[in-house]
Amino acid sequence: MDAIFYLVDNGIKWRAMPVDFPPWSTVYNFFATWAAAGVTIDLLDALRERVRIAEGRTATPTAAVIDSQSVRAAETVWRSSRGGDAAKKVNGRKRHLAVDTMGLLICVLVTAANIQDRDGARPLLTRLATVSHRIRLVWADSGYAGALSDWARDTVNVAVQIVKRTERHRFVVLPRRWVVERTLAWITRHRRCARDYEGLPAHHEAMVCWAMIRITSQRLAHH
Repeated sequence: MDAIFYLVDNGIKWRAMPVDFPPWSTVYNFFATWAAAGVTIDLLDALRERVRIAEGRTATPTAAVIDSQSVRAAETVWRSSRGGDAAKKVNGRKRHLAVDTMGLLICVLVTAANIQDRDGARPLLTRLATVSHRIRLVWADSGYAGALSDWARDTVNVAVQIVKRTERHRFVVLPRRWVVERTLAWITRHRRCARDYEGLPAHHEAMVCWAMIRITSQRLAHH
Protein backbone atom coordinates (compact mmCIF):
# COMPACT_ATOMS: atom_id res chain seq x y z
CA MET A 1 0.00 0.00 0.00
CA ASP A 2 2.83 2.42 0.80
CA ALA A 3 4.19 1.92 -2.71
CA ILE A 4 0.80 2.79 -4.26
CA PHE A 5 0.51 5.86 -2.01
CA TYR A 6 3.99 6.94 -3.12
CA LEU A 7 3.11 6.58 -6.80
CA VAL A 8 -0.21 8.43 -6.47
CA ASP A 9 1.28 11.27 -4.44
CA ASN A 10 4.45 11.78 -6.48
CA GLY A 11 3.18 10.90 -9.95
CA ILE A 12 6.06 8.62 -10.88
CA LYS A 13 5.94 6.00 -13.61
CA TRP A 14 5.34 2.42 -12.53
CA ARG A 15 8.81 1.41 -13.72
CA ALA A 16 10.37 4.23 -11.66
CA MET A 17 9.33 2.66 -8.35
CA PRO A 18 12.13 3.22 -5.78
CA VAL A 19 14.23 0.19 -4.88
CA ASP A 20 13.06 0.19 -1.24
CA PHE A 21 9.60 -0.86 -2.45
CA PRO A 22 8.71 -4.24 -4.02
CA PRO A 23 9.27 -4.61 -7.80
CA TRP A 24 7.02 -2.33 -9.83
CA SER A 25 5.32 -5.29 -11.52
CA THR A 26 4.33 -6.73 -8.14
CA VAL A 27 2.90 -3.40 -6.97
CA TYR A 28 1.04 -2.93 -10.26
CA ASN A 29 -0.45 -6.43 -10.07
CA PHE A 30 -1.78 -5.73 -6.58
CA PHE A 31 -3.16 -2.36 -7.74
CA ALA A 32 -4.94 -3.86 -10.76
CA THR A 33 -6.21 -6.92 -8.89
CA TRP A 34 -7.59 -4.89 -5.99
CA ALA A 35 -9.29 -2.47 -8.40
CA ALA A 36 -10.95 -5.28 -10.38
CA ALA A 37 -12.05 -7.16 -7.25
CA GLY A 38 -13.55 -4.09 -5.58
CA VAL A 39 -11.04 -4.14 -2.72
CA THR A 40 -10.01 -0.51 -3.33
CA ILE A 41 -13.55 0.87 -3.05
CA ASP A 42 -14.27 -1.40 -0.06
CA LEU A 43 -11.26 0.05 1.75
CA LEU A 44 -12.39 3.59 0.94
CA ASP A 45 -15.91 2.80 2.19
CA ALA A 46 -14.60 1.40 5.48
CA LEU A 47 -12.40 4.44 6.12
CA ARG A 48 -15.17 6.89 5.23
CA GLU A 49 -17.57 5.18 7.63
CA ARG A 50 -15.02 5.34 10.46
CA VAL A 51 -14.37 9.05 9.87
CA ARG A 52 -18.09 9.81 9.80
CA ILE A 53 -18.65 7.95 13.08
CA ALA A 54 -15.63 9.67 14.67
CA GLU A 55 -17.12 13.05 13.74
CA GLY A 56 -20.55 12.23 15.15
CA ARG A 57 -22.29 11.32 11.89
CA THR A 58 -24.11 8.18 10.85
CA ALA A 59 -21.87 5.60 9.19
CA THR A 60 -23.59 5.93 5.82
CA PRO A 61 -24.67 9.25 4.27
CA THR A 62 -28.21 10.16 3.24
CA ALA A 63 -27.20 13.02 0.90
CA ALA A 64 -24.44 13.63 -1.62
CA VAL A 65 -22.97 16.34 -3.84
CA ILE A 66 -21.93 15.64 -7.43
CA ASP A 67 -19.60 17.43 -9.82
CA SER A 68 -17.13 16.70 -12.61
CA GLN A 69 -13.62 17.69 -13.59
CA SER A 70 -11.89 17.37 -16.96
CA VAL A 71 -8.21 16.38 -16.93
CA ARG A 72 -5.69 16.27 -19.75
CA ALA A 73 -4.71 12.84 -20.97
CA ALA A 74 -1.16 11.61 -21.46
CA GLU A 75 -0.03 9.61 -24.48
CA THR A 76 -0.67 6.41 -22.51
CA VAL A 77 -4.44 7.02 -22.54
CA TRP A 78 -6.25 5.10 -25.27
CA ARG A 79 -7.75 7.34 -27.95
CA SER A 80 -11.01 5.40 -27.81
CA SER A 81 -11.55 6.48 -24.19
CA ARG A 82 -10.69 10.17 -24.46
CA GLY A 83 -12.39 13.20 -25.95
CA GLY A 84 -12.39 16.98 -26.07
CA ASP A 85 -14.09 19.23 -23.53
CA ALA A 86 -14.66 22.33 -25.67
CA ALA A 87 -15.68 24.53 -22.73
CA LYS A 88 -12.54 23.74 -20.72
CA LYS A 89 -10.30 23.31 -23.79
CA VAL A 90 -9.14 19.96 -22.47
CA ASN A 91 -8.48 16.81 -24.49
CA GLY A 92 -8.66 13.87 -22.16
CA ARG A 93 -11.06 12.36 -19.69
CA LYS A 94 -13.64 13.60 -17.24
CA ARG A 95 -14.03 12.29 -13.70
CA HIS A 96 -17.52 12.47 -12.23
CA LEU A 97 -17.60 12.45 -8.42
CA ALA A 98 -20.19 11.92 -5.71
CA VAL A 99 -19.10 12.96 -2.21
CA ASP A 100 -20.87 13.16 1.13
CA THR A 101 -21.49 16.49 2.90
CA MET A 102 -18.05 16.21 4.53
CA GLY A 103 -16.34 15.98 1.13
CA LEU A 104 -15.46 12.30 1.47
CA LEU A 105 -15.63 10.33 -1.77
CA ILE A 106 -18.52 7.89 -2.20
CA CYS A 107 -18.02 6.92 -5.84
CA VAL A 108 -16.27 8.04 -9.02
CA LEU A 109 -16.91 7.46 -12.72
CA VAL A 110 -14.40 8.25 -15.48
CA THR A 111 -15.56 9.00 -19.04
CA ALA A 112 -14.22 10.76 -22.10
CA ALA A 113 -14.05 14.52 -21.52
CA ASN A 114 -16.62 15.24 -24.25
CA ILE A 115 -19.40 13.63 -22.20
CA GLN A 116 -21.77 16.29 -20.85
CA ASP A 117 -22.18 16.51 -17.08
CA ARG A 118 -25.87 15.60 -17.17
CA ASP A 119 -25.13 12.57 -19.37
CA GLY A 120 -22.33 11.36 -17.13
CA ALA A 121 -24.55 11.89 -14.09
CA ARG A 122 -26.91 9.06 -15.02
CA PRO A 123 -24.38 6.21 -14.75
CA LEU A 124 -22.82 8.01 -11.76
CA LEU A 125 -26.15 8.14 -9.90
CA THR A 126 -26.85 4.54 -10.86
CA ARG A 127 -23.52 3.54 -9.34
CA LEU A 128 -24.22 5.75 -6.31
CA ALA A 129 -27.56 4.04 -5.71
CA THR A 130 -25.79 0.68 -5.83
CA VAL A 131 -23.04 1.49 -3.33
CA SER A 132 -25.05 3.71 -0.95
CA HIS A 133 -28.69 2.71 -0.61
CA ARG A 134 -29.63 5.41 1.94
CA ILE A 135 -28.94 8.44 -0.25
CA ARG A 136 -32.14 10.22 -1.23
CA LEU A 137 -30.90 13.77 -1.96
CA VAL A 138 -28.16 14.96 -4.31
CA TRP A 139 -27.00 18.55 -4.82
CA ALA A 140 -25.62 19.62 -8.21
CA ASP A 141 -24.82 22.80 -10.12
CA SER A 142 -26.70 24.24 -13.09
CA GLY A 143 -24.80 22.00 -15.52
CA TYR A 144 -27.06 19.18 -14.35
CA ALA A 145 -30.34 21.06 -14.87
CA GLY A 146 -32.99 19.63 -17.16
CA ALA A 147 -34.37 16.13 -17.48
CA LEU A 148 -31.88 14.63 -15.00
CA SER A 149 -34.07 15.44 -12.00
CA ASP A 150 -37.06 13.52 -13.38
CA TRP A 151 -34.87 10.62 -14.45
CA ALA A 152 -33.19 10.39 -11.04
CA ARG A 153 -36.52 10.49 -9.20
CA ASP A 154 -38.12 7.83 -11.38
CA THR A 155 -35.11 5.55 -11.89
CA VAL A 156 -32.95 5.61 -8.74
CA ASN A 157 -35.36 7.25 -6.27
CA VAL A 158 -33.07 10.24 -5.67
CA ALA A 159 -34.05 13.92 -5.60
CA VAL A 160 -31.59 16.14 -7.49
CA GLN A 161 -31.53 19.71 -6.19
CA ILE A 162 -29.84 22.31 -8.40
CA VAL A 163 -27.76 24.90 -6.54
CA LYS A 164 -27.99 28.04 -8.65
CA ARG A 165 -25.27 30.64 -8.90
CA THR A 166 -25.83 33.99 -7.25
CA GLU A 167 -26.65 37.09 -9.31
CA ARG A 168 -24.18 39.15 -7.30
CA HIS A 169 -21.14 40.43 -9.18
CA ARG A 170 -18.64 39.16 -6.64
CA PHE A 171 -17.28 35.86 -5.40
CA VAL A 172 -19.78 34.02 -3.23
CA VAL A 173 -19.32 30.52 -1.79
CA LEU A 174 -22.27 28.44 -2.98
CA PRO A 175 -23.96 26.31 -0.32
CA ARG A 176 -22.97 22.62 -0.60
CA ARG A 177 -21.08 23.24 -3.87
CA TRP A 178 -17.83 24.19 -2.15
CA VAL A 179 -17.63 20.75 -0.54
CA VAL A 180 -17.16 18.82 -3.79
CA GLU A 181 -14.97 21.54 -5.28
CA ARG A 182 -12.64 21.19 -2.28
CA THR A 183 -12.53 17.42 -2.84
CA LEU A 184 -11.56 17.93 -6.49
CA ALA A 185 -8.73 20.20 -5.31
CA TRP A 186 -7.56 17.54 -2.83
CA ILE A 187 -7.44 14.95 -5.61
CA THR A 188 -5.59 17.21 -8.06
CA ARG A 189 -2.82 17.81 -5.50
CA HIS A 190 -1.84 14.18 -6.05
CA ARG A 191 0.46 14.30 -9.07
CA ARG A 192 -0.72 11.02 -10.56
CA CYS A 193 -4.23 12.53 -10.68
CA ALA A 194 -3.22 15.97 -11.99
CA ARG A 195 -3.30 14.36 -15.45
CA ASP A 196 -4.66 11.03 -16.62
CA TYR A 197 -1.92 8.51 -17.36
CA GLU A 198 -3.97 5.32 -17.14
CA GLY A 199 -4.73 3.11 -20.11
CA LEU A 200 -8.04 1.99 -18.60
CA PRO A 201 -10.69 4.40 -17.24
CA ALA A 202 -11.19 1.96 -14.34
CA HIS A 203 -7.55 2.42 -13.38
CA HIS A 204 -7.93 6.20 -13.23
CA GLU A 205 -10.99 5.65 -11.03
CA ALA A 206 -8.78 3.52 -8.78
CA MET A 207 -6.11 6.24 -8.68
CA VAL A 208 -8.73 8.75 -7.53
CA CYS A 209 -9.86 6.29 -4.86
CA TRP A 210 -6.29 5.81 -3.63
CA ALA A 211 -5.82 9.58 -3.40
CA MET A 212 -8.95 9.77 -1.26
CA ILE A 213 -7.93 6.70 0.78
CA ARG A 214 -4.75 8.58 1.65
CA ILE A 215 -6.66 11.74 2.57
CA THR A 216 -9.36 9.89 4.52
CA SER A 217 -6.84 7.82 6.51
CA GLN A 218 -4.93 11.00 7.42
CA ARG A 219 -8.18 12.57 8.59
CA LEU A 220 -9.00 9.51 10.67
CA ALA A 221 -5.55 9.62 12.29
CA HIS A 222 -6.44 13.01 13.82
CA HIS A 223 -9.21 11.41 15.91
